[in-house]
Amino acid sequence: MPSSPGPLSSAQPELPAPPRGRHKIFMGFAVGVGKTYDMLQEANRRRERGEDVVVGWVERQGRAGTEAEMGDLVVVPALRLEYRGSTFEEMDVEAVLARHPRVVVVDELAHSNVPGSPREKRWQDVQVLLEAGIDVLSTLNVQHLDSLNDIVHDITGIVVRETVPDTLLAHADEVQMVDLSPQALLARLERGDIYPADQIQQARAHWFNLGNLNALRELALREVAHEVDEDTTEYQKRRRPRTTWATHDRIMVCITPTAGSQRLIRRGWRIARRLRADLVCVYVEDHAPTDSEQAILRHDFDQANRLDIPVVTLHGTVRKELARYARENRITQIVLGHSLRSRWEEWTSGGSIIHHLVSQLKTIDILVVAHEKQPGEGDP
Repeated sequence: MPSSPGPLSSAQPELPAPPRGRHKIFMGFAVGVGKTYDMLQEANRRRERGEDVVVGWVERQGRAGTEAEMGDLVVVPALRLEYRGSTFEEMDVEAVLARHPRVVVVDELAHSNVPGSPREKRWQDVQVLLEAGIDVLSTLNVQHLDSLNDIVHDITGIVVRETVPDTLLAHADEVQMVDLSPQALLARLERGDIYPADQIQQARAHWFNLGNLNALRELALREVAHEVDEDTTEYQKRRRPRTTWATHDRIMVCITPTAGSQRLIRRGWRIARRLRADLVCVYVEDHAPTDSEQAILRHDFDQANRLDIPVVTLHGTVRKELARYARENRITQIVLGHSLRSRWEEWTSGGSIIHHLVSQLKTIDILVVAHEKQPGEGDP
């Protein structure tokens, strides 16, 4: 007689988490450059390709271009919240999740939600949508990045209260710079395309002056360029190519404990300043330094610190570690000193470091500098 089946389990199998949505940020340097307009244009292109696109939140502000681009896009009704006797509207994240579109448009990442909202910041709302597997198109001005808060204050004299963590930009799948010359932006302001007529003079007196806009634009361009550079570095590491891509100058000064490297550090600093290049000092520790070597290194490290140059200490075989670091960090120029060792010492230790680097790093410029300080040379 067959045995009776056991009791059926009531536990349901866990469903795998949906793949994280992709995040594209439209970056600008000021209100009015066209971030929202460009974001809505992309939303419409995606809708025309058949993707399910909705608007979670857009700051319309009565701008004709924004209103025109809203077109036939589906808008998720806002969440209405009462606070201190007034009614406010915020993006209804739960309604977007229930609708679960392929793409959602979310303007103004740095916005602070009204107290009583499920989350304090709009960028936190976006994180929830991404975790649910929904792609997000969003906008951000450079002055809202946490790390730039002091710099923006120094430039404009204004403390930006609403900020987002820099990791939000770093983790974005795509960052698109929405650029416009400051002169063209001021022309838009004067035409009334950004603020109503009664607010134009106040805007010009505070944020919208040519000096502020030029500086903020440079910050934004640098941030986007940095993100592109990081993407390139990650791609190169995955491919493990044998050559260095010189998309940006990076200079490495090689410090040794056997002879003072301050001349090398100063030379590297001058080259980097002239080329507007990144600069790093690298010391490879292949043995425990003696007291005299430690004294030399302290002087070298102090010199690097005075010039605000980062110092990286590696461990291992000098020639191998220098070559590895140069490849992995896409160094474009190496500054090092003439060897003070005899040929016998070089032969017994595996050969000249300079010859090894020249043979291994064929696409990197190597500058060999005499250790002796020349008459008349001073500190920078």
